Amino acid sequence: MPLDINDIKQRMQGAVDTLEKEFVGLRTGRASVNMLEPVTVEIYGARMPLNQVGTISVPEPRLLTVQVWDMNSTKAVEKAIRDAGLGLNPQGEGSLIRVPIPELSTERRAELQKVAGKYAEQTRVAIRNVRRDGMDSIKKDDDLTEDEQKKLSDDVQKMTDDFIKSVDSMLAKKEADVMKV
Repeated sequence: MPLDINDIKQRMQGAVDTLEKEFVGLRTGRASVNMLEPVTVEIYGARMPLNQVGTISVPEPRLLTVQVWDMNSTKAVEKAIRDAGLGLNPQGEGSLIRVPIPELSTERRAELQKVAGKYAEQTRVAIRNVRRDGMDSIKKDDDLTEDEQKKLSDDVQKMTDDFIKSVDSMLAKKEADVMKV
């Protein structure tokens, strides 16, 4: 089957988009509504994303609040935030839950940098796998002349380099964010 350059670009972009989502979940010293995105709450026998149970807001740089819509769900939301592995300790006050964002220790910052590096490397590998698939389909396409194969291979390689560069700059920005006190 002929190579679809847009499909390759879309798959590489998908890997970068996934990295963005993973980076959002990595906490820096500042509060962000996205920090609670991975949290799911067990309510009425079903698991629901936190943003479908209440309104998340950032009233101060180091504080998140969750306004739970159903007051009976407050305890379940608190438990879900506490058990999400984010290192957060929510405090309920009626239907409002305050989630203070603690200072990050130097060790925790170094740990977060390593995790960010691991996410970035997984994304680079995913991008390279897409490149490999693209190169394989170029080689297998007998309808292409040698010049066309060379041009397509160069295009795929350039696209790969651009996406890898993008991943590297995202990682550098995230590492700087994590280390900022």
